Amino acid sequence: MKLICKQDSLSSAVTNVQRAVSAKTTLPALEGILLRAENGKIKLCGYDLEIGITTAIEANISEEGAIVVNAKLFGDIVRRLPNEEINIETDDKYITYISSGEVKYQIVGMYPGEFPDLPSFDEIDDITIQSALLKNMIKQTIFATSDDITKMIYTGALFEFENNVFNIVAIDGIKMAIRKETVDYDKSSRFIVPKKALNEILKLGGDDEDENIRIITGQRHAIFKIKNYSIFTRLIEGTFLDYKRTIPQNITTEACVVARDFISSVERMSLLTSEKIQSPIRLHFTEEEINLSCSTTIGKATDIIKTPVKGAELEIGFSNKHLLEALRNTDSDIIKIELSNSSTAMKISPTEGDSYLFLVVPMLLQRG
Repeated sequence: MKLICKQDSLSSAVTNVQRAVSAKTTLPALEGILLRAENGKIKLCGYDLEIGITTAIEANISEEGAIVVNAKLFGDIVRRLPNEEINIETDDKYITYISSGEVKYQIVGMYPGEFPDLPSFDEIDDITIQSALLKNMIKQTIFATSDDITKMIYTGALFEFENNVFNIVAIDGIKMAIRKETVDYDKSSRFIVPKKALNEILKLGGDDEDENIRIITGQRHAIFKIKNYSIFTRLIEGTFLDYKRTIPQNITTEACVVARDFISSVERMSLLTSEKIQSPIRLHFTEEEINLSCSTTIGKATDIIKTPVKGAELEIGFSNKHLLEALRNTDSDIIKIELSNSSTAMKISPTEGDSYLFLVVPMLLQRG
């Protein structure tokens, strides 16, 4: 393999592809990036058997070929080379020669046949979504995905398409986030995307309204095509919770609150809590206000949000961490709070429309 390419293009490509490389593995090739030079481009691939990222950049290729190089070492070298052309050459012993200007490196590579193939699958659906829209939907739901691998089904988000409506749903047992949009896709499709793939979509997806992301799904895998990148991911298998049944219906208490005011008040109460000092934030809904309070071993705090409250007086408690995660992901100036009782999840939604719905399960309050 022998080629010349631009340093900035290769550095950007390596940085992005490198995120799919295994940090610790018994298979040395998985700690590397597969480089393949052909048809006027150098193709890069990182793959940890769960997620793979591929891309290609323009190159002046005088000899086609392929090699696997250690991702961390190769990435560190490329990023520190002068911002000019890079020469890359390999020999039949898989030694890789890298040079740019007066800088020269010689590193040991690996036989490309040791690098596992990315999954191939029969296509079930091919869906195109505006990049900025999909990123926004993921941003507003990823906080509710679970990190508990014993409940693997909830370590990702449900993508649900039906009758031109697209829902992303995430649940971790304490919080639930639903993000809803109307899209130009009238088929029915459901699949669960792992959190790691969701994070890569956020990093690689653009905010240009004219830019799209193409989603190709199979029975167990999916590909997200973003600009000149492809994200290959294994889908999470299993039966996702019938989330619509968990949404409280018998609302007894309702209030509309300025989101920023609510967040600021909860943050003030949170100053008395920490990882070691846990205590619920108490919300007491009365006719004309919401009283907030927190009491821990290091002190007490109270605050009041003046706002009309419809329905019954009610006191309820929440983890400050989980409550803030939900509140900070609202994108409305004014939000609607709905409650059934002190032991049922609180609903958080916009005052107009139904683009999102967050549920937060309360903590048990000690009386007296």
